[in-house]
Amino acid sequence: MDKTIGFIGCGNMAQAIMGGLLKSGLVDDHLVKASARTEETLDKVARTFGVGVTSDNRSVAAFSDIVFLAVKPDQYGDIIRSIKDSLKEDAIVITIAAGITMDWMENHLSKSMKIVRTMPNTPSLVGEGMTAYCVNKEVNEDDLGVVHALLESFGKAEMVEESLMDAIPAVSGSSPAYVFMFIEALADGAVLSGIPRKQAYQLASQAVLGAAKMVLETGAHPGELKDAVCSPGGATIEAVAALEKNGFKGTILTAMEACSQKSKALGE
Repeated sequence: MDKTIGFIGCGNMAQAIMGGLLKSGLVDDHLVKASARTEETLDKVARTFGVGVTSDNRSVAAFSDIVFLAVKPDQYGDIIRSIKDSLKEDAIVITIAAGITMDWMENHLSKSMKIVRTMPNTPSLVGEGMTAYCVNKEVNEDDLGVVHALLESFGKAEMVEESLMDAIPAVSGSSPAYVFMFIEALADGAVLSGIPRKQAYQLASQAVLGAAKMVLETGAHPGELKDAVCSPGGATIEAVAALEKNGFKGTILTAMEACSQKSKALGE
């Protein structure tokens, strides 16, 4: 891809996307430029990724054919006011902030622009991201092909209706945090049984990776796959019963509901 890519803001999510994008080979590092507020972040990004860095958001906007706005939702207003006159006329602006709608973006840009609303996740750094996205009417078919290829360079991408976007953080945007907690809990249980910590993390992580891959590659219902592990009167069904008695699924659903409500509130 010969498009120039800009990142305004360079926190963990931006670095995950940037790392995945560069590792894929879709874009060369000289075509990427990033801005951040602190010299510490700029130095880290320059050393880690070999891309151009600056503290000037306007220069990133002027440089970029595709611009990722990778700042917190409450910073969007100030950032857009400062860069909107520097954006290229045909630029594609990609948001990654929960709660920021395309209508909000169009109103604050005060002009017709190509806008893509996304919700990626941090596994993008290892090429296993999951990004949901939607686009406004200014994005044409050619643009859509570029955007989809870009998002799939660091994982999988699914186009959804914007009305569903506030629910996405709970299921894929924030859920790696829940999974990391689950892996940590599995490892703690293994350590409690005498397995060394390093091996415990390896065993737990590979089990989670393998289970997810079975769902994706077999197309089988997760419940069907769970049933296949549970022998009658066996240890696994005993463990499943204990999880259900302690509200395992209900706790996850409650957490997802809280995440969705917070995502909506961030855009208000």
